[in-house]
Amino acid sequence: MAHVFAFWESRAFYDSFMARSHDRLAAAQSGTFKDAQVKLFEYRFDVKTGFEPRFTDADLIRVALCRVHEQRVEHFTLMQEKVWNPAMAGSPGMIRGMFGEAPAHEFMVLSMWRSAAEHGKYRTERVERLALRAQTEADIAALTGDIVEMEPSWTV
Repeated sequence: MAHVFAFWESRAFYDSFMARSHDRLAAAQSGTFKDAQVKLFEYRFDVKTGFEPRFTDADLIRVALCRVHEQRVEHFTLMQEKVWNPAMAGSPGMIRGMFGEAPAHEFMVLSMWRSAAEHGKYRTERVERLALRAQTEADIAALTGDIVEMEPSWTV
């Protein structure tokens, strides 16, 4: 499995690419992969510090995809900002990240870590306590995600 993250300077640049170049590039890649899933998220806010799409200093990325109950979207977003962000920012191995939103009450939390060991310390020490404090179980209808080990030769 491969995860490909693309970051666009603006929605206008993304729309231009989709209208002018996407189909030609997709046709050239035909047969090189199967079961692609694509989601477009709008940037909402940083996790920790000013996000920049630079991956050379990270060894691991944690991506969480959350479908949130419609009536809990405001609470979920507030808890990301007031509970989860400060906790991740306080973890020494966490570099930076971003919080994004897609249609149909879907959200992505992407966090970049120096190492799997540093991410593991954060996860085991804090996640249960933070989830209770943020009432995450009441907010989330579905949660998927992955831990992505970086392959430096794939970084552009």
